[in-house]
Amino acid sequence: MGKLNWIKKACGIFLLCTMAAIALPAQTTGNAPAAPIFTVLHNFDLTDGLYPQAGLVQAANGNFYGTTSAGGLDGTVFKITPSGTLTTLHSFDSTDGGNPYAGLVQGIDGNFYGTTVGNAIGFCPSCGTVFKITPSGTLTTLHSFDFTDGANPYGALVQGFDGNFYGTTAYGGANSSCNGGVGCGTVFKITPSGTLTTLHSFDGTDGTGPSAGLVQAADGSFYGTTYSGGTNGSSCGGGCGTVFRITPDGRLTTLHSFDFTDGYFPFAGLVQGNDGNFYGTTVEGGGGDNCSGEGCGTVFRITPSGTLTTLRRFIGTDGDDPYAGLVQGTDGNFYGTTYGGGTHGIGSVFEITPSGTLTTLHSLSETDGYFPIAGLVQGTDGNFYGTAAYGGATGSCDPPYGCGTVFSLSVGLGPFVETLPEFGKVGTPVHILGTDLTGTTSVTFNGTPATFTVITKTLIFTNVPAGATTGTVQVVTPGGTLSSNAPFQVK
Repeated sequence: MGKLNWIKKACGIFLLCTMAAIALPAQTTGNAPAAPIFTVLHNFDLTDGLYPQAGLVQAANGNFYGTTSAGGLDGTVFKITPSGTLTTLHSFDSTDGGNPYAGLVQGIDGNFYGTTVGNAIGFCPSCGTVFKITPSGTLTTLHSFDFTDGANPYGALVQGFDGNFYGTTAYGGANSSCNGGVGCGTVFKITPSGTLTTLHSFDGTDGTGPSAGLVQAADGSFYGTTYSGGTNGSSCGGGCGTVFRITPDGRLTTLHSFDFTDGYFPFAGLVQGNDGNFYGTTVEGGGGDNCSGEGCGTVFRITPSGTLTTLRRFIGTDGDDPYAGLVQGTDGNFYGTTYGGGTHGIGSVFEITPSGTLTTLHSLSETDGYFPIAGLVQGTDGNFYGTAAYGGATGSCDPPYGCGTVFSLSVGLGPFVETLPEFGKVGTPVHILGTDLTGTTSVTFNGTPATFTVITKTLIFTNVPAGATTGTVQVVTPGGTLSSNAPFQVK
């Protein structure tokens, strides 16, 4: 069982598996709020990138930013407009890092921060880096890992309430007993200027191989997953993976060890729902004889104290191998992707309610792009945006697979506003991102009015007003009132 799943992991992460796909028309099923409309925005062609394995982030200027794990020279950073115009901002050349498998996060300084899995600097020539890149494409390497402080950061960074960035490495650290001596992985903190602190080195019993980034919850702690390890080693040949909580100063608590029946190998991170619980996926497990007897993967909910509920066990036709995490839409439901399964067996996009009712919104085809490893992001226009690692109209990459795509999916949800950052104390500068913001007459933080300036039709600048409390940010425009997709945390 363990060997099979490490092979599947290799297929999912490194895209080394050969899989014949049948070119059939795209299908949509289910009862979405409106008939789902799937649109390919861009087909990569190797020169501008290859194999996008990370999701997108919408920036303050309204455009989306992302990475490709290969192509260009050794992977790229790109910008793409909501209508699909793509610009390559940077091609890695191994000296400044290579193979970015994770997406980006826009810091409160307006720059983007990310990680690469490989590099050619120092003691550990393939341990990875942390980098900063400006919106115009000037890149600075902030840190090169040396194995003792971690190796191979596959997950994205998150900016904490303290202004520092937090992340994980899948390998390396103080405990080298895992994965044949390549280390059990770490949790780290890094300042915007590049000073890195290892907060925790995993030891196998508390998890191994954290492949995803972290989420900072309203309680100030960070929550995450490890791909394997934990206390149920006999069930999955080395542990089925864990969910953990870690404080900003490095105190880690294992909240749950998977045992195969409730899923195993949680490759993606967590999202905190508006009910305060966390939601996530496991690549395999869940019981049943589907998907070669390994189980097709699950969607789960877990409370901050560690009570886990399996919401959905995939059966193949509705998806298989959900490598990606979830995003909560403005309708309160969660949206995600599966690497395989669906009508054509090469991936799907789905919606699932907090109680576990799943609807397949789109089954991917060769021309759509397929094998999506990354999750979705909801743009402020209400649509979802994502990437597919293979496929598309360009067959120049490892024929007949294609180089991958960027796509959008509309399910009829309306526009909203998003704050950058999503937290701050009174007086903190805040950018409000949206659509058609010209003529705005009011901005409030949980009902408290704020002074503001409309910068462009997609951007408002304001400060957290005196007397503001944690809650929804609302913007009144000529077209109606727009609410934030997440509560603004007043700290």
